[in-house]
Amino acid sequence: METLHNGYTLHTPSGTFPLSTDSMLLADFVRLPKNAAVLDLGSGCGTLGTLLCAADGSCRVTGVEIDETAHTAAVENTLRNGLHDRMNSIFGDLRQLSSYIEAATFSCCVSNPPYFSAGALSASTPIARHTECCGTEDLFAAAAHALKYGGDFFLVHKPDYLAQLCACAVQHRLEPKRLCLVRHSADKPISTLLLQCRKGGKPGLKLEELCLFEENGDPSPAYRRIYHL
Repeated sequence: METLHNGYTLHTPSGTFPLSTDSMLLADFVRLPKNAAVLDLGSGCGTLGTLLCAADGSCRVTGVEIDETAHTAAVENTLRNGLHDRMNSIFGDLRQLSSYIEAATFSCCVSNPPYFSAGALSASTPIARHTECCGTEDLFAAAAHALKYGGDFFLVHKPDYLAQLCACAVQHRLEPKRLCLVRHSADKPISTLLLQCRKGGKPGLKLEELCLFEENGDPSPAYRRIYHL
């Protein structure tokens, strides 16, 4: 059982995707309008939804998750944290999102998507980490369908995929607006990227960068903010 800030907790059963630095980074990167209606694409055990609700008392989060064990854990996490009126989890495939989510419904979408190409699945590599159920095209098509005009899509990914992500975003009229490059420390290569895209947005990209640790190995101010230390 993970303890989050503001007294919230998170349980991730064996075989599901655990709380990760990527999730913490993305939750910190997200900028929500007041009373935001958020759709979490590939929501797992409700990690991002719980983190966002812990930080913002006015948002409401709907998760879509294809793995039944993770979906069940998300429902349990929602009830344990008393968030039943602000969070819900849909057991479904985001590739068929238009069949159960109306178009232009959400003010924001978020996603911590899989990075790895299709291959043999095992308990050590859960479905949440493979792209066969959530490719880049699937992800941006789902976000474009769900977002209201002017709504934002926030995601975390690996830097190797930046060109593919931006090209796919523009194809779906999701204009890249903020890009944050993350390093473990100033002397290390970029390990993670955070991207914000706006539906119907005009060109104009703001570049940010952060380091998680100082040269002496101490947590950086950014790390301390992200983990609420």
